Amino acid sequence: MVQLPEVTDEKSEARKAGYENICQIGEERIRRAGKKIKEEAGLNGQDLDTGFRVLKLDSSNMEDVYYTPEDFSEQNLFNTVDNVKSDRTPLDLLFQVLPENNIELSAKIEEKDVNGKKVFFVDGTYLIATFDTDVNESTVTEIAKMKPQYFVMRDASAANDNVLDNFEQIFRHYSPDTIRKII
Repeated sequence: MVQLPEVTDEKSEARKAGYENICQIGEERIRRAGKKIKEEAGLNGQDLDTGFRVLKLDSSNMEDVYYTPEDFSEQNLFNTVDNVKSDRTPLDLLFQVLPENNIELSAKIEEKDVNGKKVFFVDGTYLIATFDTDVNESTVTEIAKMKPQYFVMRDASAANDNVLDNFEQIFRHYSPDTIRKII
């Protein structure tokens, strides 16, 4: 379902019930329909997944990083290291890379811990992504051993320059067919 966030009339029953826009009404209808389906299915419907995702179209997650040499001085050279907007979450980044890799937004997503880092698994190990901080070589190695079709990591996630230097070598050794991307 696609819906513009049209505001409900201030005097409407929907507004009185707490729905500020049409999207919120749609979400509630989907929740109720899922609940009814589960109830009607009885015991067979107890494990039925009636969940849904609500996504909002927004501007890019990435900062504008197109600078000219005049824009830099020695004092601010390293202040622009992070290319992701500060208000973006790891899920924002994940949903950005899904369509870039021809993966449906409805794909199954699981969040797991790999060596103490939050890692997203999309459709099993089809795409593995991490946007956590201080990701070290052992975490990259564990992920490479899983042989994902795609792997995405944030540039600023690397614990140090060695991780970025050895990233390609690790994947070439354990999973040479993985399509790798650092954002």
